[in-house]
Amino acid sequence: MKRLLILSGKGGTGKTTTAAAFIHFARARAAADCDVDAPNLHLLLQPAEQQLQVSDFMGGDKAVVDTSRCTGCGTCANHCRFEALSVQDGAALVDAYACEGCGVCAYVCPHEAIRLTPDVAGRKELYQGERVFSTAALKMGRGNSGKLVTDVKMALLKHAPETELAIFDGSPGIGCPVMASVAGMDLVLVVAEPSLSGLSDLKRLAQTASTLQARLAVCVNKWDVSPEYTQAIRDYCHEQEIPFVGQIPYDREASRAINEGRTLAEVDCPAARALREIFDDTCKLLK
Repeated sequence: MKRLLILSGKGGTGKTTTAAAFIHFARARAAADCDVDAPNLHLLLQPAEQQLQVSDFMGGDKAVVDTSRCTGCGTCANHCRFEALSVQDGAALVDAYACEGCGVCAYVCPHEAIRLTPDVAGRKELYQGERVFSTAALKMGRGNSGKLVTDVKMALLKHAPETELAIFDGSPGIGCPVMASVAGMDLVLVVAEPSLSGLSDLKRLAQTASTLQARLAVCVNKWDVSPEYTQAIRDYCHEQEIPFVGQIPYDREASRAINEGRTLAEVDCPAARALREIFDDTCKLLK
């Protein structure tokens, strides 16, 4: 089974739109959304709820106060460098968003009223039907996003049926979830935007992929918005010997389809036809 990951240097470039179309073009029986901070691939794939299996993702520890022991002395709040504790109504109160689980509060509490407990930091979802689809959502302000991405990938690979291609929608940027997504991929397709920042984002992603020894290919979305920066991206790919697999025009029909919750594989428009050519060229690289 070949593994294709689709990335972008920032949000809003068309990464998920591309991933959803590729899944339909390939009739892929294995897909995952690794953008755990803001997952939305399920909106386009619309997996059946009756096929859903849900489990908790346990992140780092958080402080919990035993109010029956707490006297409200404030020792914990005075020692917390993250300002995650305060005293209200005569008892310590923990701000879960600020707590880093360091354990200082539990150590200094003279009444042993604070303990560290595992934190439910997110929700993992696995849909098992004709297509196996793995996704997850990390709670706001929680860490360990890279670990959760790995869990999403492992769940898909464990339960995926026999199939030629698995498609992964990654996170934007170059942070921990991206690095966790890249591991084990046969090819990474970057959806770039034609702008100065888009070119800069591409260069950062290319450097990250090179460090991780990942194969890279590039396409440009809405290329005709700025032909000059599209050409600059093509030139950069040529200099770095990165395959350039195509460019997608700005297309109002594509925007309309996305707003209606449809993938571009379901409509006939210039953007959809360009995406189909990019998909075909990407598959040639995988082979």
